[in-house]
Amino acid sequence: MGLAGLKRWLDEYGRVWEQGDADASGRLYTEDVKYYETPFSQPVEGREAVQNYCIEAAGAQRDVRFSHEPYVMTGDTGIARWHSSFVRVPSGLGVDLDGVFVLRFDENGRCRELREWWHRVETEGKKQ
Repeated sequence: MGLAGLKRWLDEYGRVWEQGDADASGRLYTEDVKYYETPFSQPVEGREAVQNYCIEAAGAQRDVRFSHEPYVMTGDTGIARWHSSFVRVPSGLGVDLDGVFVLRFDENGRCRELREWWHRVETEGKKQ
């Protein structure tokens, strides 16, 4: 897959998140994907469950922005830093996230395991 492939995957992940396109999110993952939102949480397991997770997130966020910095791709594993900001629905509070992904891919470039670590800060006022 290489670093260029990791970048393409992250570009599509960001597009899907920004547009709230849960249907398209299915193309990113294997059927048996494991998605760990935090290091201590149980994974969301399976493509359909991840799509449902994306639908739920899309309903609670607007004005999503995503960027990333791919660091390394070795074998089937990629590591990247990512940043996101969005507005919470319905509170209108702004959220900024800074995180790291460790991603494992199959031979077709679909993610079979996603682990993320992130920190959040909420703005005091509403984002416009």
